[in-house]
Amino acid sequence: MSLKYGIQLPQGWLMDLVGITDPVEAYETMTRVAQTAEECGYESVWLVDHFHTVPQPSQEVTFECWTSTAALARDTKRVRIGQMVTCNGYRHPALLAKMASTLDVLSHGRLDFGIGAGWYEHEYRAYGYDYPDAPERLRYLREAVQVIRAMWTQEEAVFEGKYYQVRGALNQPKGVQQPHIPLLIGGSGEKVTLKLVAQYADACNVAGDPATVAHKFALLKEHCETVGRDYERIRRTISTMVVIADTNEQAIGSVPAMFRSQPQLDMALAGRHP
Repeated sequence: MSLKYGIQLPQGWLMDLVGITDPVEAYETMTRVAQTAEECGYESVWLVDHFHTVPQPSQEVTFECWTSTAALARDTKRVRIGQMVTCNGYRHPALLAKMASTLDVLSHGRLDFGIGAGWYEHEYRAYGYDYPDAPERLRYLREAVQVIRAMWTQEEAVFEGKYYQVRGALNQPKGVQQPHIPLLIGGSGEKVTLKLVAQYADACNVAGDPATVAHKFALLKEHCETVGRDYERIRRTISTMVVIADTNEQAIGSVPAMFRSQPQLDMALAGRHP
């Protein structure tokens, strides 16, 4: 299996656009990185779905995920574009599926749709969203991915769940990619999230050192066997930080302090939703 590489774009969430006072120039900085990644042969570029900066909310620019994805779809030609990952709690899944279908057309079939249960409580509270506990957020996610797949595959989508109901929703165009847009579920939870991957996803994203990643993928394979899914048909991805220096000591020393001292941030960067 060949390895493919993607990068997370500077979007403001990680304080990575600090010092650029003109928001237009901040956006142009983000899109130039995407265009450079494309020119250099990277397979994909990714955006986070957050409204406030980390490690602390601030007044620094943070570009909204899905409108930025649409803009990048027109600013690039080859590289794939995805979310690492969309927060399910911020938009109704039927609307998300419609947005993704439109964006797949805008990008000429280059969208990777990433979704997770969500975790950044401060954003939920600030924007007026309910913030249920992790098990319930995962129950929302379980229903949401079924709604999304129905919107992508059924002529008139129907779903009756506890949290979501869709009754004859039309979605045209459904996108370019066949049989549908690839759906990635982000998260390393062994009992629920990886089982959702086995049941519904085309790709996953997990985090950790090599031994941890191997363990997660072994569990995913077990879940696939349980539900009768071909493990090899699921694209397996990991998120990590890359630092280039002459020595290990220099590399470690160049990592910003907030990455070394904020466990929750480390979890978020790696896509480790519940």
